Amino acid sequence: MSAPLIKVLVIDDEPPIRKLLRMGLSTQGYEILEAPNGKTGLELLAEDPALIILDLGLPDIQGHDLLRMIRGRNDSVPIVVLSSRGDEAGKVQALDLGADDYLTKPFGMDELLARMRAALRHQLQVHGERPVFRSGDLSVDLVRRIVKVGEREVKLSPKEYDLLRVMVQHAGKVLTHRLLLKELWDEMTDAQYLRVYVRQLRQKIETDPERPQFVLTETGIGYRLRAQD
Repeated sequence: MSAPLIKVLVIDDEPPIRKLLRMGLSTQGYEILEAPNGKTGLELLAEDPALIILDLGLPDIQGHDLLRMIRGRNDSVPIVVLSSRGDEAGKVQALDLGADDYLTKPFGMDELLARMRAALRHQLQVHGERPVFRSGDLSVDLVRRIVKVGEREVKLSPKEYDLLRVMVQHAGKVLTHRLLLKELWDEMTDAQYLRVYVRQLRQKIETDPERPQFVLTETGIGYRLRAQD
């Protein structure tokens, strides 16, 4: 018996984009549900998709409003947002509303597939947090609170460890400045505090802090921890 296809709901009003995704994803073991507008997208939630690809520029429902509606009905399905180039404020708002990741049009199929795999993997880990996270030479033991790069144990301050722990829990997902500030301090704290701790963390776990391999910057939006290998 072959494994069942993974259902992906594509909500996008552009027929060429839907065709591109249908052709590209169907060859990779995904079953595609297509919605040309928000209303149809909401109706197709009844099909219980494993992941949603959501275009923010829809004709009937504003993308961020639709995102709120989807999250109101399903708070765990991974959502990858498609947005126009340069719309950083829109991306940040979407991520803060519960999107798992974003891609800027035009995008490459390989990049989309990688983001989808990361979002699906993260969703599986949410309810069963792995005790040891590994990415390249970096390992984080969440039970014993031991961080290593290769065989070298890294000593982190409590706040540096808390920052890394939150990123490990959401590895591969873009975390906005606002989300990290809310998790680690409160939303009123200056984002400069966050930049200081990210810089300190990179000094301790990156081979070259100026060219980080683990804690990656999403310019104008936040940070992403490289996903587990």
